[in-house]
Amino acid sequence: MIDPLKGAKTAAIGRMAFGATILACPSVTSGWLGAYAERPAVRSLARMLGARDFVLGMIALHTAEHPEVGPRWQATCAAVDGVDLLATLAARSDLPKAGVVGTVLLAGGSSAACFYFAQALKAAAP
Repeated sequence: MIDPLKGAKTAAIGRMAFGATILACPSVTSGWLGAYAERPAVRSLARMLGARDFVLGMIALHTAEHPEVGPRWQATCAAVDGVDLLATLAARSDLPKAGVVGTVLLAGGSSAACFYFAQALKAAAP
């Protein structure tokens, strides 16, 4: 079994790395978004996504050891990833198949993990 605090912190650091990568190099989204990733408006949106994930990761990392807010931030990250998953599925006919599959795995897995960490941190709270 994964230690919930270590798992939550690792997920937060991973989210920060993911966000920083997209913020610095939005063209890495081409595997997810295909040719759309090269459009200036899409690069702008990708940078917004990167900034969002970087900040969410910072907050999740900072609050992981706080029993009152840590579980809520983990749940927030789970919800955000769930929305990313659903939005990708809604647009799947326009996106590369590999990008859809990758997003289902990454966003779906992250959503499930963050939901687990939220519940486990809440249960472990004094």
